[in-house]
Amino acid sequence: MSVNPELQGRSYPATAPYLVGREKVREFARAVLADSPLNHDPEAARAAGYADVVAPPTFPVVVQEHALAQLLSDPEASIDFSRVVHGDQRFQYSRPIVAGDELTAVLTVTSVKSLGGHSMVTADTLIADSEGTHVVTATSTLVVRGDE
Repeated sequence: MSVNPELQGRSYPATAPYLVGREKVREFARAVLADSPLNHDPEAARAAGYADVVAPPTFPVVVQEHALAQLLSDPEASIDFSRVVHGDQRFQYSRPIVAGDELTAVLTVTSVKSLGGHSMVTADTLIADSEGTHVVTATSTLVVRGDE
């Protein structure tokens, strides 16, 4: 089954606020082998001008996942998660994410393409802080393999 092309342009409601915890930042940093003191030590982060530890650049996937879940569970999308391969991931920052941020995410499907029996779904997830100010846009492309 192919992905519904009418998804293009569809936006989903903002996710519930996600509070970025210091330990979550540290855990993620360890998982991606980010060893900068800015990712682990609040004093080092404050000395560098940040309010608390700084999340590694790929941390927004944690917040984006909540928005992607809306797309993947949308029955109108016709996306079989067992056939999904992550095709691409990019981030465009306005500022770094730091512990203590409360973030929400809004996902918009920007493109649905069919290629040789497979579908490529690209979505932008705008992640904003509690003031509604843009923090980062996470752009993902999912490849949905066609029937074999």
